[in-house]
Amino acid sequence: MYVARKVIIVEGKTDKRRLLELLAEPVEVICTYGTLSEEKIEDMIVPLQAEEDVYILVDADDAGNKMRSQLKRELPNARHLYTRRMYREVATTPIDYLIEVLVKAHFEIKTDYML
Repeated sequence: MYVARKVIIVEGKTDKRRLLELLAEPVEVICTYGTLSEEKIEDMIVPLQAEEDVYILVDADDAGNKMRSQLKRELPNARHLYTRRMYREVATTPIDYLIEVLVKAHFEIKTDYML
């Protein structure tokens, strides 16, 4: 039986660490480190075009919006997850809101974090 791998693309290491802390299932979290050069697109993003379960969760700021636009072009089938503009960054989004976003996207969350 084939099980699709889940991939979440984030901007920074703290975003990645935060998600991995919450997730109770194997998910590959890919960091762009805030930029997407042609080389990164070729090495990291193009191989994901065939994956069914790719999610994009970037900051709610100008840099994040620019990255989201770029990723939309490269990965038109990716699902977009959003933090609120008032939280600005994924890393500073309150855990309960982040959990809500992940649960709505059908991710399993560690029981320690579920109320």
